[in-house]
Amino acid sequence: MDLLNYVRNQWDRVAAWVFVVAGALALLVGWLGISRTPYPAEQNPYIISGGLAGIFLLGLGGVLWLSADLRDEWRKLDVIDETLRRLADAPPGGETISLPDDPVTAYPRPAGARQ
Repeated sequence: MDLLNYVRNQWDRVAAWVFVVAGALALLVGWLGISRTPYPAEQNPYIISGGLAGIFLLGLGGVLWLSADLRDEWRKLDVIDETLRRLADAPPGGETISLPDDPVTAYPRPAGARQ
């Protein structure tokens, strides 16, 4: 699969990983700064910039990842809803409809989708 196409379709998962990595790096830089000085007054800027920013970025990455999972579930529910509507409209004894094995890969997001 083309990397640009994957990033475009899965922008929320890619952004989640970027924020998680940035948060981990901020925590690491903050910890390295704190460990190099014995004075609490010199440690405060590292706690504020590295610690709080790192925790915020980790939380933001987690929220984006959860949002991506919820979008996948909504897509699966849309497939089920569409199938049930087609079954309700079909004449009795008519066509048989089966769900795909994996609705997420069977019905991927359109290339320009912003859901």
